[in-house]
Amino acid sequence: MAEVPELTDEMIAGRRADVGAGLPDDMPPWMHRTIVVIDTFSQWTGHVVSWLAIPLMFCMVYEVVARYAFTAPTVWAYDMSRFLYGALFILGAGYALSKGVHIRSDFLYRNWSVKTQGRVDAALYLVFYFPALLVFMWVASKWAWTSIDRGERGMDTAWMPLLGPVRACLPFGIAFLLIQGVSELLKSIHAARAGRWPQ
Repeated sequence: MAEVPELTDEMIAGRRADVGAGLPDDMPPWMHRTIVVIDTFSQWTGHVVSWLAIPLMFCMVYEVVARYAFTAPTVWAYDMSRFLYGALFILGAGYALSKGVHIRSDFLYRNWSVKTQGRVDAALYLVFYFPALLVFMWVASKWAWTSIDRGERGMDTAWMPLLGPVRACLPFGIAFLLIQGVSELLKSIHAARAGRWPQ
């Protein structure tokens, strides 16, 4: 009887070691350097972006206290919490990819050999990931620039905040994903060749 693999957290979203810690010795030096530089950049951006959680928490706590303790709800907390969460989400996506915590439906994938996994990942990065993100980057950049140029304001609340700053986060977040995608592609290529995933 075939052994049923145990579903562990690592199989669902594999957490990765620190930058450069699990890179194999047989990896070409240029590939090793490129991965370390990109992963270091993603780690740095992730740590910087994570500080957005503090003003996000402040907005939510302030709104709850003002609303329920003083019966004085704000006109700005709802918009600010949406903007900060959206910025945190998109700007931190590259960091999340570098740590291997993006959700993967791997009920087939985990049973393949490492070489097959690497080939499939590399093909998907080249055929879908990079082309889709480049189109998304082009559209998002135009969208953000138009919003800034016109001084566009949100119309769904009385505060009517400027939308340009939060929309400008989208092209930056996509750029971070594209940069990290290069590192992930190189890791996939190495896995396809060597039969081992860099950690």
